[in-house]
Amino acid sequence: MSDAKAQSAHNPDGAPPGAAPAPHAHEVNFNKYLLRCGVVFLVVVCTTLMMTAISFLHIGEGWTIKVALILAIATVNAFLVAGYLMHLLSEKKLIYTVLSFTVVFVIGLFALTIYAMHDFPTGTATH
Repeated sequence: MSDAKAQSAHNPDGAPPGAAPAPHAHEVNFNKYLLRCGVVFLVVVCTTLMMTAISFLHIGEGWTIKVALILAIATVNAFLVAGYLMHLLSEKKLIYTVLSFTVVFVIGLFALTIYAMHDFPTGTATH
């Protein structure tokens, strides 16, 4: 193998041997990232256990307070999963644009469904 081929095999960037490595767009600290994911995972497990525990508590009359508390905790849980584990907090503008259109269309579909809930065709039986 020639000397130039040996250099390119060891240095895929084509940089001369002994040169400093090319800087990346951003440095990644894997240990810090792994620690953050571990903390988020533990918080998600704790919030899930809290939702389960709240469902067994006897709070007030009926399920109204229980459902409100469980939905509040589920919102925090969903934010942690989507924001940190799915990396949506660090995404670009295009991702947020697509997500906002999705939210608008889902709300529109819900509204159309609720609006047409009691709209039956003429001549059909409504039981």
